[in-house]
Amino acid sequence: MKAIYVAMMAAAGIVMAGQAHADEALAKAKNCMSCHAIDKKLVGPSYKDVAAKYKADKTAADKLAAKIKTGGKGVWGEIPMPPNNVSEADAKKLAAWVLAIK
Repeated sequence: MKAIYVAMMAAAGIVMAGQAHADEALAKAKNCMSCHAIDKKLVGPSYKDVAAKYKADKTAADKLAAKIKTGGKGVWGEIPMPPNNVSEADAKKLAAWVLAIK
């Protein structure tokens, strides 16, 4: 029984890692990585900093998805984030991926 549990947990980890890789690929495909990096500030904040800032905010996923679609200014400085041509579903995937980064 323990072996089955360990195998199931390993499979879940592989699936989750594959999903994280797919969402990072989506960020690259939508040119998000032109201004953001996972662990360092570029033009915009690092994704780790964004995840840390919104860690306790239960509405963060919706806020970030909206900001991904419409852009924004002022939260991280004076350089504006332009609106992105992404679907609502992709914006939500990207927001969830950013918030899951540790």
